[in-house]
Amino acid sequence: MIKVLIADDHAIVRTGLRALIHSEPAMELVGEATGGYEALELVKKTHPDVLVLDLSMPDLDGIAVTRQVRPQSPDLHILILTLHEDEALLKAALKAGASGYILKRAAETELISAIHTILRGDLYVDPSMVRRLLTDETPPSAASPGSAETLTPREIDVLKLIVQGYTNRQIGEELSISVRTAESHRANLSDKLGLHSRVELVRYAREHGLIE
Repeated sequence: MIKVLIADDHAIVRTGLRALIHSEPAMELVGEATGGYEALELVKKTHPDVLVLDLSMPDLDGIAVTRQVRPQSPDLHILILTLHEDEALLKAALKAGASGYILKRAAETELISAIHTILRGDLYVDPSMVRRLLTDETPPSAASPGSAETLTPREIDVLKLIVQGYTNRQIGEELSISVRTAESHRANLSDKLGLHSRVELVRYAREHGLIE
């Protein structure tokens, strides 16, 4: 049996995922998480083969969960489930260690296929996102990698809020931007700096005089 754990903060999405998995004789649903921290705990308890993980959750987003769970569970296959057709988020998710990236609008017809794909050891990317994965439109920067000069003013604003412990949703509310935009800024600045944990970002912000 393929053990599947799902993590999504929307009950209606979990209901749909549950029905899909229960319809597959070879799959067993071993748990449901409503947030990122709960997902981390359930991975430890249930030892799933596949984690179907929502990208946008209020406490800990899917990319952060992936980064944290990957060292402890190197054989776990992580399928990111999201509304966001954003190449920066796609690349950040794969860089963090996700095995696949699927859009919620396609989940009903493609989810089972995506799970089997990543279990074979192949990468699954939603077909509408493949071209974005292969295209890097980020302009070259004269500043060295990891330099504060590579960050935009908005990314610096987001960084300051991250080190204060703000979630993506709270960042969006504070800066009057969407959660998707906050996630995109967060992924971009993390990739530019090569830093992904909050501890690393706090240290960086202090060293560069961005916080007291």
